[in-house]
Amino acid sequence: MTESDKVISYADLQTLLQNGTPDLTVIDVRTPEEVAKGKIPGSVNIPVDAVQSALSLDPASFRAKYGVEKPPKDARHLVFHCQMGRRGNIATETALSLGYSRACNYAGGFKEWAEKSSK
Repeated sequence: MTESDKVISYADLQTLLQNGTPDLTVIDVRTPEEVAKGKIPGSVNIPVDAVQSALSLDPASFRAKYGVEKPPKDARHLVFHCQMGRRGNIATETALSLGYSRACNYAGGFKEWAEKSSK
């Protein structure tokens, strides 16, 4: 997998969200305080330092804690993001190390999302 395979663009993420892609999981790895100021619709907040333990939970525990289905290891659309990309990349690498082979980072982060979505 190349570096570009691990990154998703604003346009591609927007398309997945607009189409209601059923196997899309967007994980916001910012702090709850950051998320309280705004978030990408449908995203789940799992702070970056909790990603490894969250993805190690069994499906029932994951659903109970985060309110969504745990993505399967071969999930086609598992997207991590933070404010500007760095923590999202760390979370993506963590997921890849746990066997989530198609995990990717929305490198523009919430900063880019907020700027482009408000136009």
